[in-house]
Amino acid sequence: MGVITASGGTFRVTGGNPIGGRIRPAGNKNEALPLLAAALLTEEPVTLQNVPDIEDVAIMQEIVQGLGAQIKSRDDQLEIQCSQVPANQLDPRLTARIRGSVTLAGPLLARTGRIFLPRPGGDRIGRRRMDTHILALQALGASVEVLPHGFELRARQLMGADILLDEASVTATENVVCAATLARGTTIIRHAASEPHVQGLCHMLRAMGARIEGIGSNTLTVEGVDRLHGAIHRIGPDYLESGSFLCLAAVTGGELTIENAGRDALRMIRLQLRRLGVVAEDRGEDDLFVPGRQELRIADDLGGAVPTLDDSPWPGFPADMTSVALVTATQSAGTVIIHEKMFESRLFFVDRLISMGARIVLCDPHRAVVIGKSPLYGSTVSSPDIRAGMAMLIATLCAEGESEIHNVSQIDRGFSRIDERLRSLGAKIERFP
Repeated sequence: MGVITASGGTFRVTGGNPIGGRIRPAGNKNEALPLLAAALLTEEPVTLQNVPDIEDVAIMQEIVQGLGAQIKSRDDQLEIQCSQVPANQLDPRLTARIRGSVTLAGPLLARTGRIFLPRPGGDRIGRRRMDTHILALQALGASVEVLPHGFELRARQLMGADILLDEASVTATENVVCAATLARGTTIIRHAASEPHVQGLCHMLRAMGARIEGIGSNTLTVEGVDRLHGAIHRIGPDYLESGSFLCLAAVTGGELTIENAGRDALRMIRLQLRRLGVVAEDRGEDDLFVPGRQELRIADDLGGAVPTLDDSPWPGFPADMTSVALVTATQSAGTVIIHEKMFESRLFFVDRLISMGARIVLCDPHRAVVIGKSPLYGSTVSSPDIRAGMAMLIATLCAEGESEIHNVSQIDRGFSRIDERLRSLGAKIERFP
């Protein structure tokens, strides 16, 4: 763990081959990053299992080690221990590379009473507010100074509060719940995010001795404790990866079994993909079976109206699946509106799909009309962010001819050794420096 042996460069893809066989999703990236941050809340060792071997996790490990934590790795397991009070200065060169670095604010503020948080980086998909984080931590008693390159947060003693988040932000919820575990008194977090990775963080905190009620709901109640202890926690499967594999098999006509898919977290994804004609069957305890040669057809709304597939907070359709859903829609007969509400730059990658033959009208930064089915043809494209990168990879695998995808380090940030894993399913994909 922590060393990505095959990352970056260019993928050369020959499309038109059905993707089939068996595959297992990696651990949830969006759960792993805040768990690494939360491990700093105690001086005792915290063990994480099923950790994905991806670049974002490697960078987060480096940040945490720079704060004084010791990390031991073995296979897909990490043991993190920060026996001394951690440093409170983050390396801005590293935090600029991943958005998940923002989740260090709550744990460090709770344990050290001070943190300078450089402005976080991550995918360039539009403005990503910090206001919710700052307002919520101020409600717990933190003083905040906004500086050109980041935020200086201080608190001698965090105090419980009744907090209404101004948006159901995942990372803000994670920051506040971590900070509240060591605050004095009771904290109520209303309009909290409840995604599976938020639930995973809360379950680990409870295993560390935190008192948290309402996990899985939009209201979390946290009773502060004096200290937390070590714990062992297993990260859940990455349901976004499972959803991506589901779409990949459907658009290439392959027969695929997704093992340990995390079906509970896939209910809304499967419901919305069914509107595009994508079908998957439950198998065993937690597997999904994607039948081969599906006839993909978009289902009109009642009365023949053009349907809209849009994202919303959990348990709605995840924003991180909209790019993959859009590519899937290009291979489904009919017309659909893809409405990405959260980020004003996420849909800008559609110009690459249009160059491959897709019929798409980009109405504005948030909405695109997709008219399918459109035969796609090989092209030279680039990966702008993690999710659009995976979407472009799916597009090239169902396109006719050869394609090149540049800047694949963006895909490596979220998908572990995706080229090797897809080759085992029959994909013709090579990596070049």
